[in-house]
Amino acid sequence: MPGLNKLLRGILKYRTNLQPHVLKQFQRVKDNPQPSSVMFSCMDSRLIITKMINQDVGDMFLVRNAGNLIPNNDSLSFDSVTTEPAALELGCVINKIRHVLVCGHSDCKAMNALYEMMDSVQKHEGTPLQIWLKRHGARTIVKYKELLQVGGVGPIKFQAETPEKVFDAYIDVDNKFKPVDKLSQVNTLQQLQNIASYPFLRDKLESGLVRMHALWIDIYTGDFYMFCRDYNRFVLVDEESYQNLLDDGESVTDY
Repeated sequence: MPGLNKLLRGILKYRTNLQPHVLKQFQRVKDNPQPSSVMFSCMDSRLIITKMINQDVGDMFLVRNAGNLIPNNDSLSFDSVTTEPAALELGCVINKIRHVLVCGHSDCKAMNALYEMMDSVQKHEGTPLQIWLKRHGARTIVKYKELLQVGGVGPIKFQAETPEKVFDAYIDVDNKFKPVDKLSQVNTLQQLQNIASYPFLRDKLESGLVRMHALWIDIYTGDFYMFCRDYNRFVLVDEESYQNLLDDGESVTDY
């Protein structure tokens, strides 16, 4: 099997070339790891996210799923709990991590599927993937339809750190991307609103002890975009935008 063969050969290459270096990093962080962020990313095999953003051993908690979805607090119960809120608690409450990032991308197969089900998300039936997307992507569809009602560009409103704070979002103002990619960007922002729905984060979000950020990758160019609340849109991450994005991401703003 080519897949298993490549995996095992990769481990052999790791043992020869990387293991001594990685072991030193393990030793450095084993007793006192200090991750600085929690990231939710899609499980798409084209994204090697920690390598793409130059993260090292101990730098971040990473959760990957189909569509980089974070279920809203209203879906949480003893009989219905997913790993995403547990990761938020482990990261932001227990480990006091300040930055939470949601990373979407273009040509997302999960978002393609959600787009195709746009008019049937209220039908509570389907395969496991369809049910996952319908249950936790329905709010994204609502926001996307709001976007279509205002010309496909915006602005549309999202909740920020608390229900009392909102921000406007313009989506793909230059019309560079396909409709399903616009849906993916809307979805990435909707997950911030879902994160803010958890009561155990409310005080931290309100005080600025936890900050939420939306990233988006164009897999055809390799470019990263970050949502900037100063500009109310996704901004290309480059040397020119770096400082402004950093300042925007660190600030605590009243909306």
